[in-house]
Amino acid sequence: MNSRQRVQIALNHQEPDKVPLDIGATNFTGIHVEAYRKLRKHLKMNPAQDIRVSNIVEQMAWLDEDMADSLKVDVRGVFPNPPDSYQLNMQEDDQFHFYYDEWHIGRRMPKDNGFYFDIFDHPLSSATSISDIDTFPWPDPTDPSRFVGLRDRVLAITKGKQLACVLTGLTAGATEVASWLRGFENFYIDMASNQSFFTHLIKKIASLKMAFWEKALEMVGDDVDVVIEADDLGSQDRMLMSPAFYRQVIKPVQKKLYDHIHQRTGAKLLFHSCGSIRPIIPDLIEIGVDVLNPVQVSAKDMDSGDLKREYGKDLSFWGGGIDTQYVLGNGTPAEIETEVVGRINDLAPGG
Repeated sequence: MNSRQRVQIALNHQEPDKVPLDIGATNFTGIHVEAYRKLRKHLKMNPAQDIRVSNIVEQMAWLDEDMADSLKVDVRGVFPNPPDSYQLNMQEDDQFHFYYDEWHIGRRMPKDNGFYFDIFDHPLSSATSISDIDTFPWPDPTDPSRFVGLRDRVLAITKGKQLACVLTGLTAGATEVASWLRGFENFYIDMASNQSFFTHLIKKIASLKMAFWEKALEMVGDDVDVVIEADDLGSQDRMLMSPAFYRQVIKPVQKKLYDHIHQRTGAKLLFHSCGSIRPIIPDLIEIGVDVLNPVQVSAKDMDSGDLKREYGKDLSFWGGGIDTQYVLGNGTPAEIETEVVGRINDLAPGG
C-alpha cells in the first residue's frame, strides 16, 4: 500500500502494514532547526544550504524532501501563505530578536541561547469592553494571498506522491489565541468574572477561523486527508479551566466551528491539546473530533493503554509514541526503544 492508503486505513480504525510516520507535517510534529541541522549531520546527509522555518514561533524546520523520503515519512503538511496585508518585520535590541505577528502580538527570542519566541506584548491587555473587541484590527482570514497555490500543493502531495496531506488552519484555537491577546492573568480573570467578554472574544476568533475554512475547503476539501484544529486546554495534572466551564462556554463555540468544517470536507479533524484533558475527551468526540494529538502520555490520566481501551473505537491517536517530555530528551537509546515498543503495543491494535 502507498503512504496515503496507510494513513487513511489507520485513521479508519483498521491496521495498516506498519505504523504511519509523520515528521514535520504539522506545527506539533516538527523538529527544531538546530536539531534538524544535527540530524542531517548524523545521517551523513548533505547540509541543507538554507534551513527553512515552517513555524517561526517554535523555530520548527521544514523537512527537506531528501530527509522525508529517507525516513519514509508518510505525511506532508500544507500551511496557508502569509497574507499580503502583513509583512514580517524582524527587529532586535540589545537582548532580543523580536517581531509583531499579524494579530499584533509581540514575540521575542533571546539573542543568547534562544530557541523559540515568547510572547511579550498582548495587544488586548487593556481592553475593557466588547466594543474594544469589535474595533480591534483583526487579520483578514480570506486574504486571497493565503490561498495562492493551495490546490496545486495539495494535489502534488496526494495525487503526485500518493502521500497523506494535512491542512493547517488560520491560527491556534480560539481559547488559546484569546489568552495570547489578553495576557494570561487577564485571561483567567475574564473566565472567572467577565464571561460575556470572554465568550464574545472566543466567538470572534472562531468566526475568523470559520471564514478561512470556508474558502480553503471550497478549494481542497475533497483532496486533503486531515484538517487541524487546536486549543491547549490542559496543564500537567489538570485542565486550565474546570470541565464544567469548558462545557458551558468553550464547547459550544468549538462545536459550531467543527460542524462548519465537517460540512465542507470528509477529511478527519485532528484536535491538538497538550496536557491532561481526560475529563473532556468524550465531549471532544461528541463535537466531531476524529483524531487526538499529541497524546501527552506524561500528563495525569493520559496513559496510552487506558486511552486506547476507552476511546479507541472513536478516536485515532496522532502521537503518543513516546514520552517526549522526559524519555525522548533524557533516555538512553535502549530506554527510548523500549518506550516506543510499549506505546505501539498500546495503540496499534485495531488501527
